[in-house]
Amino acid sequence: MAHLNRRDFLKNSAFLTGAAWLSSSVFGCSSADLQARNAGPIAFLHGVASGDPLADSLILWTKVTPEQQPDAVQLLLEVSERADFSVVQHRQLCLAQRDADYCCKVDLRGLLPGRSYYYRFRDNTTVSATGHGKTLPAGAVSEVRFAVLSCSNYPAGYFHVYQQVAQQQLDAVLHLGDYIYEYEQGGYATERSVELGRALAADNQAEMVSLSDYRKRYALYRSDKDLQQAHASHSFICVWDDHEITNDAWTDGAENHQPNEGDYQERKLNALQAYYEWMPIRPLVSGKQRTGQQQSLYRSFAFGDLVDLHMLDTRIEGRNLQLDYKNYTDEKTGAFDTQRFTADLTHPKRTLLGQKQQQWLQAQLLRSKAHYQVLGQQVLMAKMMFPSELLSAFSKPGPELVEKIAQLTALKHRVASGDRSLSAEDKKRIESVLAYNLDAWDGYPFERELIYKTAQQQNKQLVVLAGDTHNAWASTLYDQQGKKVGIELATPSVSSPGIETYLQLNTAQVEQLADVLPQLIDELDYCNLHQRGFLLVAFRKEHIDAQWFFVDDITNKQYQTRLGYQQSYKL
Repeated sequence: MAHLNRRDFLKNSAFLTGAAWLSSSVFGCSSADLQARNAGPIAFLHGVASGDPLADSLILWTKVTPEQQPDAVQLLLEVSERADFSVVQHRQLCLAQRDADYCCKVDLRGLLPGRSYYYRFRDNTTVSATGHGKTLPAGAVSEVRFAVLSCSNYPAGYFHVYQQVAQQQLDAVLHLGDYIYEYEQGGYATERSVELGRALAADNQAEMVSLSDYRKRYALYRSDKDLQQAHASHSFICVWDDHEITNDAWTDGAENHQPNEGDYQERKLNALQAYYEWMPIRPLVSGKQRTGQQQSLYRSFAFGDLVDLHMLDTRIEGRNLQLDYKNYTDEKTGAFDTQRFTADLTHPKRTLLGQKQQQWLQAQLLRSKAHYQVLGQQVLMAKMMFPSELLSAFSKPGPELVEKIAQLTALKHRVASGDRSLSAEDKKRIESVLAYNLDAWDGYPFERELIYKTAQQQNKQLVVLAGDTHNAWASTLYDQQGKKVGIELATPSVSSPGIETYLQLNTAQVEQLADVLPQLIDELDYCNLHQRGFLLVAFRKEHIDAQWFFVDDITNKQYQTRLGYQQSYKL
């Protein structure tokens, strides 16, 4: 197929312009006589969802499963400010079309700020579950509460985390990507899936490539009752990461896309189409865009005067290909070409966001008057710099690695204390550092500094929320001159394996590793490397409260949740 970038796709695709299947309506404009009638029975097997809240509107979503396969299914949306629907204030007819996998979205406008609304879909015989959504507050706001999620892998274990999030008092749920995984049955994190009753569907056990593949994978994930409960309880604000397409994606390719899997651009567009169909996200509106809508996934949400949330696409909007250390290492001698690597790494045109998104973010930061500037995005922004000798040690996982890290940590303490008995070689072991993960912001340092400088121009400190790594992190962010520019709070995964799996460590060993890493990595303050969970962040003008909650077992239907760590920040 012809090479299309994502923006061309969004501009030209009818299903994203809303012409075919996105309904728009004004709250309160309805008739009590409306009825939805269909020729055959329907079922609501995948729940309901709300998302992309604004002060005056919500996206409301459902998926219908008809017994037959008509071109469209007629639905009646009902909305009330009362949970029991004793007064139904809005009714409208809408369609779930076969061309959109029988997903239905309504952009309901004319709502009041900071208010709860209840909604359901029905026809003349069948009623969906009831959902709850909340519009954004306006004016002076005393508190904003987010649950932050990332990396939910269905075969890896139960979605207990979603159940816990459903029970929280929140203004919104932020899902920072890897909502689904593309791998085949027998691949990544599927080892116990049959035992747990969470194997991939019989007709969807290969790696996802086609539109049908992606649609079926979303259908499996959204059949999970815990995930349905979370969506029905709160409005979601979502961005994608790589696994919504395939591992380590960038603008023009991915690590997990091979030539025998066809054209990458076609695969990417298949993935994005399914994403827009299945997620409660506001699609593009071409021509008559409302203020604030973008022709891309990145967008901002204003929570009154307290929080401006800027959701970024660090994956496919403009990301350059990730650098790889092996491409700078001589195969015969093992010598590393530091000069060439440094030049490539720090090149001014090297970008994670792409020029258009970068300029948009800078403009948002410069014009915002909110108390907090919050970046909702995928990969770690903190500098995760390790002694360079550890990079090769990571390829040999096991307890010896933990011991080596402990030795280097002790050596670093001696350097910091001014121990004169240290040799020049000892000091070099600590001072020679490299980034652990070039797929994160450490692989794009020039652009990171641009964002830091822009925030500093407004005398604002950033609050960065991150996912991707499957582990919990808290870091203090500094620019290249050593000036503090904010904090980063990273959520653990919902169910994807953490570092303990990659490094083959038992619980005691990985807890030891979590204790020493903040001493070894300058910007790191806290980490949990072996438990699944979520991050709860409460913003108040006086301070920010961050709490990391963990579930003790995602492979057992019986589980317990505990508060693992909490910290207050005053910015």
